[in-house]
Amino acid sequence: MIFGSALFLPFLWSQYGVILMAELTLEDIAKQVGVSRSTVSRVVNGSPNVSDDVRNRVLSAIQETGFHPNAAARSLASQRTRMIGLVIPGSVKTFFTDPFFPQLIQGIACGCNNNDLSLSFFLVGNKDDEKKILPRIAKSGMLDGVLIQSGLPGDPLVEQLIASRIPSVMLGRPEGLNEISFVDVDNIEAAAKATQHLIGLGYERIGTITGKKGNVVTHDRLEGYRKAFANNGRTVEKVLIAGGDFSEIGGYDAMKALLPSKPDAVFAASDLMAAGAVRAVLETGLRVPEDIAFVGFDDIPLESMMKIPLTTIRQPIKKLGIKAVEVLIDLIENGKSPARQFVLETELVVRESCGAKIKRFE
Repeated sequence: MIFGSALFLPFLWSQYGVILMAELTLEDIAKQVGVSRSTVSRVVNGSPNVSDDVRNRVLSAIQETGFHPNAAARSLASQRTRMIGLVIPGSVKTFFTDPFFPQLIQGIACGCNNNDLSLSFFLVGNKDDEKKILPRIAKSGMLDGVLIQSGLPGDPLVEQLIASRIPSVMLGRPEGLNEISFVDVDNIEAAAKATQHLIGLGYERIGTITGKKGNVVTHDRLEGYRKAFANNGRTVEKVLIAGGDFSEIGGYDAMKALLPSKPDAVFAASDLMAAGAVRAVLETGLRVPEDIAFVGFDDIPLESMMKIPLTTIRQPIKKLGIKAVEVLIDLIENGKSPARQFVLETELVVRESCGAKIKRFE
């Protein structure tokens, strides 16, 4: 099934607002602030290529005068629809079960609201969906640009979208597509940070639960786990690596496979998998963190699934969505080349599951 529903962001014009809009122009605002008309236009359209000082002065002038740019007129003049798409390939089931996506979409929606954009979703579940969805996105002329959730390398839909004329930004680093604009976190360094935290606490048999096979995120977070081992002169044991799929049940099954190897700590490549893994441990009568400690990745709300607060890598999910919209606007206004690539910071959030408090008093 293809979901192409749009989130339309209506404009509410008051009687006085219409009068003010008719009396004021971009030139009037530019003259008042002492900048060019094009600079005011960039601020109005949410372009990131404006200094904070100039942006604040323009926005203050707009607020003081009550100026309201006419969105319809802007669209006609620029031949743009002021609508962007969000394509999530091969993730229909995950979209409705993983708390990561609501936070991401909240950030994207915020970015759209800030820039008077409408948003259409396209969830792709199978090959038939791919064939139907590409003409709707790339050839209809209804979208100014597209955000694409990074998935498996070599995804034909992603490659075709990128090859089309429509400006595109990847949510996640694409493998082997160096000329593509993207917004992501440094998954390798973040995973190394998580694993290093467990090493620093003195754990000897540190396992990991990886994500979906073939996924770029899966590869990078496993690489980070290996990097931390190498940095400490340790050898990775294959029996301490179990494959998951970023789901809670995937983490549960992977932990069951790890238990015979007797890990004393586990880095799970997502919080959902960490929640499933903790459940598997507790069912055996073992304790967390006294017997097996855990670190996850994402920092999503898990209160309903875990009684033990989870130590995790916090990635700025909402900020990723907002930034992706800003980058896409830049591509739409200023061209696709060169590629814009942004890597946002992550943070290790220490809670009870890693046993840091217990280790402190040993």
